[in-house]
Amino acid sequence: MTDSDLDLDLDILQFTAPDQVTERLRREFAACWVEVTNAGGAAGFPFPPVDEGEVAPAVDRIVGALAPETSRLLVARARGELVGWLNVRRDPFELTAHWGTLHHVQTRPTLRGRGFGAALVNEVRSVARDEMGLEQLHLAARGGTGLEEFYGRLGWKEVGRWPGALRLAPGDDRDEVLMFLAPL
Repeated sequence: MTDSDLDLDLDILQFTAPDQVTERLRREFAACWVEVTNAGGAAGFPFPPVDEGEVAPAVDRIVGALAPETSRLLVARARGELVGWLNVRRDPFELTAHWGTLHHVQTRPTLRGRGFGAALVNEVRSVARDEMGLEQLHLAARGGTGLEEFYGRLGWKEVGRWPGALRLAPGDDRDEVLMFLAPL
């Protein structure tokens, strides 16, 4: 498959229950997560390098928590190849049940800049609104990586910043940037 082939035929699939996620798909999630983390991505494992043995239990936790009302997984595929994924979750607590949080928005590092991440984030907006009945979405992004600009182009607004909240290494403290999308 050539790089230009990947730009064609993007499919976004949604998973709402653990039994929908095959063992092959779990391995693909883990492989993507390893690639993203080891390329310096802010994806839940702050200290690369990681391997699939470290990532697989986190994948299992996400898959195990899938439920139509509270947690969904969206997967982007181009020509059958996993090119990115994300998880959207709703807190069932009544005071906050009207909003959801995006977790682990990831695209394969070698395929960035082709719109796969934007397509995932735009699709989750529709899923959150039309299928989950959510009114707003939140996320936390690592500062200093360009993520504020990426999400800003998609309509998200920065609503807060925790200066120096994330310590990646001695002398490398980053802000945690809180972002919000409403209305959906």
